[in-house]
Amino acid sequence: MRRPLWIKNAAQLVTVAGGKGPRSGPEMSDLGLIEDGSVWIENGKIKAVGTTAEMNAQFGEWEEDADVIEAYGKLVTPGLVDPHTHFVYGGSREKEFEMRLEGASYMDIMNAGGGIHATARMTRESTEEELYGQAERRLDSFLRHGVTTVEGKSGYGMDLETELKQLHIMKQLNERHPVDIVPTFMGAHAIPPEYKGREEEFVSLIIDEMIPAVTSEKLAVFNDVFCEIGVYTPEQSRRILEAGRRHGLIPKIHADEIEPYGGAELAAEVGAISAEHLLKASDEGIRKMAEAGVIACLLPATALYLREKAARGREMIDAGVPVTISTDCNPGSSPTTSMPLVMNLACISMRMSPAEALVAATINAAHAIGVQDKAGSIEPGKQADLVLWNVKNYQELQYLFGVNHVGAVWKKGEKVI
Repeated sequence: MRRPLWIKNAAQLVTVAGGKGPRSGPEMSDLGLIEDGSVWIENGKIKAVGTTAEMNAQFGEWEEDADVIEAYGKLVTPGLVDPHTHFVYGGSREKEFEMRLEGASYMDIMNAGGGIHATARMTRESTEEELYGQAERRLDSFLRHGVTTVEGKSGYGMDLETELKQLHIMKQLNERHPVDIVPTFMGAHAIPPEYKGREEEFVSLIIDEMIPAVTSEKLAVFNDVFCEIGVYTPEQSRRILEAGRRHGLIPKIHADEIEPYGGAELAAEVGAISAEHLLKASDEGIRKMAEAGVIACLLPATALYLREKAARGREMIDAGVPVTISTDCNPGSSPTTSMPLVMNLACISMRMSPAEALVAATINAAHAIGVQDKAGSIEPGKQADLVLWNVKNYQELQYLFGVNHVGAVWKKGEKVI
């Protein structure tokens, strides 16, 4: 039996405790903050939370039997949750970065055989061992940046064999790596070049073959589609998402990233758990998402990397949309594993407050991938996924941007960083 773990005397303890659903509006500023905070952990789960004085009264007589961490002058938060990544892929696309700096657009590169298509080729050509090793290194980097849970999407195969290969790797890593992985099937990431002019055939392949194969092995929780001009139409996206739902997959949708295309509205209509990107979401789409309770998953690092104006995070929060944020870790438009940077950018480019950014990266992110019962907050009964930061308060975490302030990370009560 493991010794209890006691983290005490934290300058600030951010619990983000309480509430049943994702936070929206003014609730996104409620951090459940405890000054001079303390957490008692037993067998990988949180047993009690409170001020150090309260915890001394409750557990002081057992201090000698516990592993004690003195967190004087430090901030302690839940482990960060990244709800939108594409971290299993082959190769890299640094040349495209240079092309964009010379004026090429995202769609220009993709239509010339680059972009998603280039990564699909490299992923298809990579062995499972090669993909596993690359993905494992990215997870290690996530962990060093305070991320203890990630969502991972397939979609760099767009054929059954490679889609299953990506999802099998996620399953293996989830069993072996400290980071928890929540898998999403995204066969509808692009139209493969070999199906150009035969788009409906590929849609049928996704619906009739890929989704049943994925779900028969229980390899995914969610089903995502890139609803965008030149990729999948709203009508095709609806059919793919509804087919996934019939097989038990929860809908997600890449929506309104490049052009306004009705993706936010479609997310509301099909009851998607989240809509991703939303750089060009319409006022009507935002209103419908708020009414339907769809979580907006915003990706400010992607907007920065593509030199686009960030999504309207401030307006979405004010409109009552629950907001989360993510790295969008991928080889073409956001090759980063730094959720701290994403929180900084949420404040700088989307006018979110430091508190809102932290809520977006913890409990709202957990709701966006269905793990809110075990992750995203510091509450009794939940996994002891915690980060100690080398800053004195949550404002400083966002103020000192572009720096990794992680001092230690615990996953299920085990120190992993």
